[in-house]
Amino acid sequence: MLLPTSLVGSYPQPDWLIDRARLAGRFPPRVRARELWRVAPEFLGQAQRDATLLAVRAQEDAGLDIITDGEICRESYSNRFATALDGVDIDNPGTALDRSGHPNPVPRVTGPIRRKHSVEVEDVKFLRAHTSRTIKITVPGPFTMAQQAQDDYYGGKEALAYGYAEAVNEEVRDLFAAGADIVQLDEPYLQARPAEAKQYGVKVINAALDGVTGTTALHLCFGYAAIIHERPEGYSFLPELAACDCDQISIETAQSNLDCSVLTALDGKTIVLGVIDLNDPAVETPETVVERVRRALPYVPASRMVLAPDCGMKYIPRETAFGKLTAMVNAAVRLRAELGA
Repeated sequence: MLLPTSLVGSYPQPDWLIDRARLAGRFPPRVRARELWRVAPEFLGQAQRDATLLAVRAQEDAGLDIITDGEICRESYSNRFATALDGVDIDNPGTALDRSGHPNPVPRVTGPIRRKHSVEVEDVKFLRAHTSRTIKITVPGPFTMAQQAQDDYYGGKEALAYGYAEAVNEEVRDLFAAGADIVQLDEPYLQARPAEAKQYGVKVINAALDGVTGTTALHLCFGYAAIIHERPEGYSFLPELAACDCDQISIETAQSNLDCSVLTALDGKTIVLGVIDLNDPAVETPETVVERVRRALPYVPASRMVLAPDCGMKYIPRETAFGKLTAMVNAAVRLRAELGA
């Protein structure tokens, strides 16, 4: 299909499932934050599955072509996986600076990073059982997890990132085996820490994808719009991803009004083009979304483009998210007609 539509990863969780006011009043948790859940522990798993099903149905009703689990079972995009690994002391967190420069509690690495068990396989199986459409699942990337940890074992961020890469590689293989069509690594800290990213970012991502068969994506952004309001004029780390072994690069262009000419450096990659502004509470018109896509078409052919929001949608109201997705789908329909598809 020309110009398929997708979430980046997350969809808003219902107010009955998670305390959205507390969630919005803090930076995304790096360690466990069980206090965010409104449901008692003995019923939480069932409630999360019910809410996941609602998210799947909302995506289908909006008309999306690629469906995710909405990351409904997670407190943040990264902490569920990062705190499920051996070598991490989750009872005695460390501290690291977040992308805004503020200290944040983070996993403290005290031994070799090892994956004890699959973390997201059941999410993929549930998703596969409840939709016939193409499905995507997201995993935090090794570079970002290394930046979001206190290293008391490896002696350097690069070595730590390779430790995470091994665990991610095992997880990605299992996710494809469980039925995922696309697996996406979330790597926002490639943009937040460009100097270190240029030293070893692509190398550790390629290590995480070594030997993987299946369609892989990589997402990098400027941060959640609800938390990071100012956008630079362009990415500090993007052309380097031409050397990355992933098939798709997911970026934001709507809120940042990105100069899309930079995408010519990623020739051969499919671009997951962020065309929904998550900082604007108003629902875009399809015409607005069409114009955002047109900005990129001189540099990326429609045959190598997926339409998506700028970033995860977890911080915006559900009705707003649904409206924005519907506008995006309608824009894709118009563009397909114009392009004769």
